[in-house]
Amino acid sequence: MTEHFQRYRVGGAVRDRLLREAGYDLPAGDVDWVVVGATPESMVKAGYFPVGADFPVFLHPTTHEEHALARTERKTAAGYHGFQFYAAPDVTLEEDLKRRDLTVNAMAETDDGTVIDPYGGQQDLKHRTLRHVSNAFSEDPVRILRTARFAAKLPDFTVAPETLQLMRQMVKNGEADTLVAERVWAEFKKGLKERRPDKMTDVLVACGLWKRLFSDVVWDDAKRGALLRAAEKKAPIAVRAVILFTNNDDTEAAVRERFTKLKTSADVMDLAVLLTRVKSSLLTADSLDERAETLDKSDVLRRPERFALGLLVIQCLEPYFDAERWQKDAEKWGSVNAGAVAKAAVKEGKKNEIAQRVRAARVAALSAT
Repeated sequence: MTEHFQRYRVGGAVRDRLLREAGYDLPAGDVDWVVVGATPESMVKAGYFPVGADFPVFLHPTTHEEHALARTERKTAAGYHGFQFYAAPDVTLEEDLKRRDLTVNAMAETDDGTVIDPYGGQQDLKHRTLRHVSNAFSEDPVRILRTARFAAKLPDFTVAPETLQLMRQMVKNGEADTLVAERVWAEFKKGLKERRPDKMTDVLVACGLWKRLFSDVVWDDAKRGALLRAAEKKAPIAVRAVILFTNNDDTEAAVRERFTKLKTSADVMDLAVLLTRVKSSLLTADSLDERAETLDKSDVLRRPERFALGLLVIQCLEPYFDAERWQKDAEKWGSVNAGAVAKAAVKEGKKNEIAQRVRAARVAALSAT
């Protein structure tokens, strides 16, 4: 199988390889390729499998890595959907790289590892700078979120002043108003799992997008500390999202509206709603009756995993919170054999007392030392 075109590794694979060589602890991720001098027909003839919907993308016949035809793009309408793509054999590698967001993502390398860097990506890696490639950056508001996410991924990098100014202008001009919830949440899911998720929010605050998207959500040092503790504990995304997107004084209605608007997964909203109901009780309940009522409200018997995540959220927010005590209480609460209690009540002709007796047994178990 002879290939009459050239292919280059591009983007994150090149960036992260260079960073690993500089001492960064980054895992090897997916490898993306750009193909120059090819047509869709020549790719298929060479054994590649077409998978692209919006523009020509192919899977390698053996490695199954994505290979995209070199392309340019032209802005035709507002928002990140408003682009017209041109992919043809005459599109050069430099033209393809120029359409990318940041210089550190606009590098390519040949099969032998030779780096092609027309826009100064290596220099910006050296100086730990996130800089836009061209003013075409302003045509896609998702790039604001991506830049903020890279600040979380590479926390010792700073956004170039001119890039930050461009992002502010995009927000001011209303370009960012075209962002859709699915893309916002998709970028936050990636950013929240990084080692410094707080850096993502810092950048969004600095450019004004945080206020535009989440004007009712507080961002302060207390929340930053909670997010960092969540990252240290390797807490799941649901925990980190609830920490970031909720306030101490939230009502259940406000939480439901906010998380519905953001279009998070159901488990994230469920966790946020649970905490609006029981967070205060988990922090203050002391008497046996208060503890029992809190466990009831938490639905801990049906949703023990959600309860454990709720404890983790509070532990990140309040470092001295005794999560272990509540976990032990939950275990005691669930240790009662409700079936045996019910069977005994029926045998005594007290079927109408089953619920009362089961609860009494659980309270008794809770009081046991």
